[in-house]
Amino acid sequence: MHGRLEQIESPADVRRLGLDELVELADEIRSTLVTCVGTMGGHLASNLGFVEATIALHYVFNTPTDQLVFDVSHQCYAHKMLTGRASSYTDPSRYGTHSGFTNPDESEYDLFRAGHTSQGVSLACGLAKARDLLGKRHNVIAVIGDGSLSGGEAFEGLDNAATVGTNLIVVLNDNEMSIAPNSGGIYEHLAALRQAGGKSGENLFRTMGLDYRYVADGNDVRALVHAFAQVKDIDHPIVVHIHTRKGKGYAKAEQDPEATHFVAPASAVAPATQTYQEVTREVLGRKMRLDPSVIVVNAGAPSGVGLTPEFRAACGTQFFDTGITEPHAVAFCAGMAKGGAKPVFMVMATFAQRAFDQFIQELGLNRSPVTVLVFGAGFYDIDATHAGTFDIVTTGNVPGLTCLAPATCEEYVDMLEWSIDQRERPVVIRVPERMIEGGAGVFDPTHPGRWHVAQAGGDIAFLSIGATCELARRASALLASRDGVHATLVEAINYSSFDEPLLDDLLANHRIVVTLEPGILCGGFGEKVARYFGKTGMRVMCYGGKKEFLDRVPTEEFFKIYHFTAEDIVADIEALELGTWHR
Repeated sequence: MHGRLEQIESPADVRRLGLDELVELADEIRSTLVTCVGTMGGHLASNLGFVEATIALHYVFNTPTDQLVFDVSHQCYAHKMLTGRASSYTDPSRYGTHSGFTNPDESEYDLFRAGHTSQGVSLACGLAKARDLLGKRHNVIAVIGDGSLSGGEAFEGLDNAATVGTNLIVVLNDNEMSIAPNSGGIYEHLAALRQAGGKSGENLFRTMGLDYRYVADGNDVRALVHAFAQVKDIDHPIVVHIHTRKGKGYAKAEQDPEATHFVAPASAVAPATQTYQEVTREVLGRKMRLDPSVIVVNAGAPSGVGLTPEFRAACGTQFFDTGITEPHAVAFCAGMAKGGAKPVFMVMATFAQRAFDQFIQELGLNRSPVTVLVFGAGFYDIDATHAGTFDIVTTGNVPGLTCLAPATCEEYVDMLEWSIDQRERPVVIRVPERMIEGGAGVFDPTHPGRWHVAQAGGDIAFLSIGATCELARRASALLASRDGVHATLVEAINYSSFDEPLLDDLLANHRIVVTLEPGILCGGFGEKVARYFGKTGMRVMCYGGKKEFLDRVPTEEFFKIYHFTAEDIVADIEALELGTWHR
């Protein structure tokens, strides 16, 4: 039943309700979340814990005139329900119509697309400064989770917020969790504030020059309405610290908020074969048992890379969670490597880009022997905020980084074991997302820049990165059956350097080179190959993604858009031969 929720078309409708009705609305939203997210998948526990706060914010403040910024925004589902988008959660035929994150293209109530973390206070500072410059008068509210406080940008924003000097309200959602349990000294401080009811003599926020208010029960809509009403139209920056329960109201989520932080769709099918996450745990577990200097590092998102609670516990001191601090995590690993340890940093591709400067400075420039395992790279049906298509361009262009892209499990295991033990260079390994059929690849640790010729042929050569070797095999087979051409298949297992002798050999009996990369083309692998052959007669056809943000585009659809199918590639080759091909 969605009786009251169906009557909410905007926050103005929320403001007409009485306090008891707000409680009923919260219960209805929470029930809707459990049903909807359980079916379509998405962020569950984080949204369940922020229902009352969302209602209270829209009840007290005059949104969208009063500007509301969500840090991360994986807690925005209730916000979307109250701002004209409830049908995406109440009507099964419309499940998933809207993004799982705030999106200005959807609503004037969403100011930014936000899917990473720790930037909310900085954005709010900018909004407040612009308001003051233009002589406007409205509230600016930033919602930031306590997990986001571990990120350096959060402290930069808070430090700057204290200098704003006018209205700026920071709502700190303290649920004692990030994705996994929080890690870092700031959380001990928050615990002390909670224990003292916000009246502790030591208060970081006051020390930074910010006013402060504490709400002990952040899931009590009445208490929240009272607290927000007290700070509305305030003339200086203030932090409103609210203590909430992640997963509130759903027993399974309350008992295991990490496992229910994000849930897969009910229709999701478990993989039939061993996953790369399982393989990684096996290899790392064995290496750590044999060598106490091996340590696994993660930056506050262990579930995405397969670091289960059981595995983390078994690692003991050989696992370290830095919190949501990718720049620090990379520098931390570089420091450990310099001290003689063997760090392995496991990170999602979308989050790795947050540490681009550290990849350049602390790893590449210093040649720190750190192993970085990048998960979730490539093309996926995912929100644009979490795209994993930029890693080849970013990591592959950093001097000093050895960037590897295994095609098979055997290659991956060989690369991982070699990288952990070698002490000469930083290594980035692009972890495949799924197991593919095919023979074992070849990785020669004495020549990590050497590519693998999987099939010798002539006339046309396919250069693939990682799992795109599967597409190369399909295109090659189709080309042979249709045109009688037996192509060469090359696995470019190192995408940060060229196997120049192999490329030079291709000039002898090949006319066309086709590059396949699971990432954007601009600045990527294929463009480098084209540049290498630029002064020769070799024709180069590059396949990959455009320089654009893909937002929840079904995989098969964007493969068709990018001609990332065997049929399209072969048709393009035939058109090139006829002089009619163009991209």
